[in-house]
Amino acid sequence: MDKTLHLESVITTHQITKEETLLNKFKDKNKEVKEALVDHYGDKLYSPFNSGSYAKNTAINTRFDFDQVAPFKKNAFGSNGTLKEMYEDVYNFLYEKYKDVAEVKKQKVSIGLEFYADADGDVIKIDVVPGRELNQDKYPDNEDLNLYVYYKYGNIDAGSERIKTNVKAQINNIKDRATAEKNSIRKIIRLLKVWKGTKYNYPTKSFFLELITLKAFDNKTITGNLWDKLKAVMEFIKDEVTKEGFKLLDPGNSSNDLADTLTTQEKRNLSDDMKNMLDRIEDNDENIKTYYPENAKFKEEEKRYENKGSGFYSVPPKNERFG
Repeated sequence: MDKTLHLESVITTHQITKEETLLNKFKDKNKEVKEALVDHYGDKLYSPFNSGSYAKNTAINTRFDFDQVAPFKKNAFGSNGTLKEMYEDVYNFLYEKYKDVAEVKKQKVSIGLEFYADADGDVIKIDVVPGRELNQDKYPDNEDLNLYVYYKYGNIDAGSERIKTNVKAQINNIKDRATAEKNSIRKIIRLLKVWKGTKYNYPTKSFFLELITLKAFDNKTITGNLWDKLKAVMEFIKDEVTKEGFKLLDPGNSSNDLADTLTTQEKRNLSDDMKNMLDRIEDNDENIKTYYPENAKFKEEEKRYENKGSGFYSVPPKNERFG
């Protein structure tokens, strides 16, 4: 089989714009949560903003990632307020407001809102990441934030206040690189997210996969068709992630090493998963469909645009694309 042709179909059938109705529900709920935070916290809070895959234009339609950051002022919770107090206060507010319509849960650095299924059976998930500026009134100038770690996060202990980052810099880093090399980087990031979606509760975050894809392009000569490029990135992950001294620096703060968000065993598992995929696809091309499946919901739709004479898909134009 033509592996590149299959991968192109995987990307096409996972385009976020194909779920426009559901996407609009997420947008509306995301806007509602932002407005609730602003109404409640007033001038203690700078403007919340979108983060995650949607903001970076790397989202796929089988797993919507709607994250927002709530950037608080340094003294929002008192002159001696802690990051833990910030996190708990935001959780308590969201719990009281949404407990009757959503499951509200504490996560590693965010607070998750999973709204109960609506009349269409759709479940909307919004993650809120509370952050606090490093120095009073400096956020508008540098956009730097401190985050609180509620659960153990790889090698970062629960209760840690050592995650200092710039989320907007993270977003722009991915968007700028993915846009400049959109025929390579963005597609591979989306494919790795499709693969991750086949795993249950996989510990490797999407942000990790985004950064390690960029690192592969920075450290290897990656050429050829889409399968050749994806294979090269997978080989890089397999070979490098378990090496002593491997680092994955946060573009929002070079003192943060995203490699710390995985334990040693989780890095081994990621490397082994890459090796297993590469070996199985080498054994039989058809195995690529197991690891990188098309979205069956939209597969038949795409077949209507197939050019049977050439064997290539001709995808109808879109007015708007999310990558």
